[in-house]
Amino acid sequence: MEHTISLSRRNLLKNSTGVLTGLVIAGSPLALIARGPVWAIDLTVLTSSEGAALMAMARTICPHDKLDDAVYAVVIQAVDGDSSKDSNNHKLIKEGVVSLGASFATSRENDRIEVLKKIESSEFFQRMRLKTIQVLYASSLAYTYFGYEGEAFSKGGYLLRGFNDLRWLPEVPVEDGGPVPAGR
Repeated sequence: MEHTISLSRRNLLKNSTGVLTGLVIAGSPLALIARGPVWAIDLTVLTSSEGAALMAMARTICPHDKLDDAVYAVVIQAVDGDSSKDSNNHKLIKEGVVSLGASFATSRENDRIEVLKKIESSEFFQRMRLKTIQVLYASSLAYTYFGYEGEAFSKGGYLLRGFNDLRWLPEVPVEDGGPVPAGR
């Protein structure tokens, strides 16, 4: 007996897009193989040009050449979320983006550094620096890039997992190694 399912194009796109988006944002294995420019974030109060300027700022504050823009986009999404909850923060971010200049997002890195040096004592810069550090280095995508496997307590600790996995150092002679913990 043959079963056919009637599914409209709209429902197919709506349902498949939601799943793919959820998997990529959640940092699943699909996110590890889906590297590249195919990502999007929804900005609620910031414009696309403001988001681009802030992303260039975050990338300049914490530069990692091979780290995908998608990881920096998570920072901008957090800034946008904070701005949507607090009008004073929103005003600070808007004014800060204006202080960066219209061509900041497309400027060379050395030029962006010079602009940021001029405003580094401002509340805008300090808030963006703090948010960039907090969000960027708490991202599971960044963990993967840096090789951080997460906390070790729930996995038995570092002593028997990860502590002694340095493959680039020569093996220590047994007589110099000290006592070996139980469980090895």
